[in-house]
Amino acid sequence: MLRTEMPDVSVVMPSMKEAKKPFAKCPVCGSELEEKEVEKLLRGGVHTAVMRVKAEVCLRCGERLYSQETVKRFEEIRRNLEREDVATFQPLGRSFQVA
Repeated sequence: MLRTEMPDVSVVMPSMKEAKKPFAKCPVCGSELEEKEVEKLLRGGVHTAVMRVKAEVCLRCGERLYSQETVKRFEEIRRNLEREDVATFQPLGRSFQVA
């Protein structure tokens, strides 16, 4: 079991092809999990990307479990953001930092 680098402390699940449901219950609090489509923010350098992905989400604590393929995609996108290789990304608008 691996955790992503993001503050939401997400757990990596095996591929959906490898196992139907690798965890019967949340590994953090033991509550029920439900598959949902979630929005994930990915940061690389000064850039941020938004991605909608499927995840198993704990109904009590909100822990998100992602497949290994999804986490690999997160890592690829972060590398592209750091290298400013964003030509294939669709702009969403402007971001602002509020003091």
